[in-house]
Amino acid sequence: MSRPDISQVYAPTIEEAAAEGKLSGPDTHVEVAILRKSNRIPALDFTKGALVLIMVLYHWMNYFVMADGSVYKYLRFLTPSFIFITGFLISQVYLSKYQASRSHVPGRLLVRGFKLLAIVLCLNLVLSTVHLDGLRTRMGNWSLGDTLAAYFTGMAPVAFSVLVPIAYLLILSAGLLLISLRYKDIFHFACAVFVGCALLLELKGFRAGYLQVFSIGMLGISVGYIPINRINSLLKHPLAIFIAYLGYLSAITFWDDVYPLQAVGVCLSLAVIYWIGRETAETNQIGNVVVLLGHYSLFAYIAQIVILQFLRRSLSPLGNSIVVVGPAFLAGAALTILSVAILDRARPRMAGLNRVYIAVFN
Repeated sequence: MSRPDISQVYAPTIEEAAAEGKLSGPDTHVEVAILRKSNRIPALDFTKGALVLIMVLYHWMNYFVMADGSVYKYLRFLTPSFIFITGFLISQVYLSKYQASRSHVPGRLLVRGFKLLAIVLCLNLVLSTVHLDGLRTRMGNWSLGDTLAAYFTGMAPVAFSVLVPIAYLLILSAGLLLISLRYKDIFHFACAVFVGCALLLELKGFRAGYLQVFSIGMLGISVGYIPINRINSLLKHPLAIFIAYLGYLSAITFWDDVYPLQAVGVCLSLAVIYWIGRETAETNQIGNVVVLLGHYSLFAYIAQIVILQFLRRSLSPLGNSIVVVGPAFLAGAALTILSVAILDRARPRMAGLNRVYIAVFN
């Protein structure tokens, strides 16, 4: 199967562009903007940005409305969708780049993976001292063994837990990239193994921890082998996708979000969002805002949790009437967007801030 042209899907980070001599002189911030616009697929960034906004809705419901309920099964595609997108981009972007140039892609994936684990650890250590109400059951006074079990199995909750299986996916992919030089189907084989194990554990009634969402990340890598142009052509007739999506919603209404339905739901949900992005990402201001969120999806994911926790503590004395909780959602979404917009404007103008951003988030 042919691979897509890397220029269609790969957006170099600022430090990579600088290393290649693409950025220099006083107009660096202009060159950065040009690189971002010319080397990204807006519909993919729209998809990531839309997931961030849906995550704002999810956490707002969790903090302000109810901590549990049947309605959450319609939002449980969120966590596996983030890792599916990561896997999809690994094969669409990194695998193509590695096959084309034999560059330092495995090392970059390793660094990104361990950096995510470090971010999660640091954030949880901070939260364990702050004692925020919505996160007080996470980490607490765990022993070293409890902490290791939480990070390696997912059997105990940690804050920002979606980042942990994403980190493992990046780390494993670094090794599989090297193996793929001799065994080109290694990613598909690994996908079959992990999905098969997740299905088997589901049938046996075992709680799989990170395995299920990780396996969906591997599924994303396999799907990412499909050229982006072919995916776009499949979406020219979206009626079948929307009918299938309605079928998925009906299925989880009756059978809950069991693992096979969750995997199907992730693919269908992302297909619907991606189609919307194809139609709107560059045609109106709202689409542009969502695309910008997608550029900074990791920062926005972390920011929206901090913002909603701040709003929860600030507004809790006012009760939980619709007059309070409704504006809280709007404020959470608006402040998340504002934080990303400020960061995007400040980075080209503040070299120190840009270096910190690259060190932490790239």
